[in-house]
Amino acid sequence: MLTFLKLLHLFGVVVWVGGMFFAYLVLRPVAADVLQPPERLRLWNGVFSRFFNWVWLSIGAILLSGLYLIYLYGGMGNVGHYVHTMLLLGLVMVAVYVYVFFGCFVPFSLHVEKEHWKEAGALLGKIRKLVAINLSLGVLTLAVATIGVQFG
Repeated sequence: MLTFLKLLHLFGVVVWVGGMFFAYLVLRPVAADVLQPPERLRLWNGVFSRFFNWVWLSIGAILLSGLYLIYLYGGMGNVGHYVHTMLLLGLVMVAVYVYVFFGCFVPFSLHVEKEHWKEAGALLGKIRKLVAINLSLGVLTLAVATIGVQFG
């Protein structure tokens, strides 16, 4: 059971953080180089529509598996400080993502649908900055998890 929960947790992290890494450092620069704004905005609308479904699943998997692992280890008082830090960073990431989804992506998608390119572009810029923050937090969380396991 522990192995399954740890793998579920890890798979959720890989999908979310790995997806942000790919989108931010690979797809974004290429899309900016080869696509005009309307096509680029349509592309991102499609990418986000698919990727964000996976992020919701990943968040559920990460939170459920992580909280259940904490329970199995005897609660927050019995886990290392690194687990507390991972949980805090993860919750901040979830909060940022919820804002990205409801505060930025939903209106972005509506602007793309209505071909309001200027408004959609402004929201895409905001999403880009928030993804950079969440990607940084994700990498930091991975470092905390890796180092924390070694040093307890």
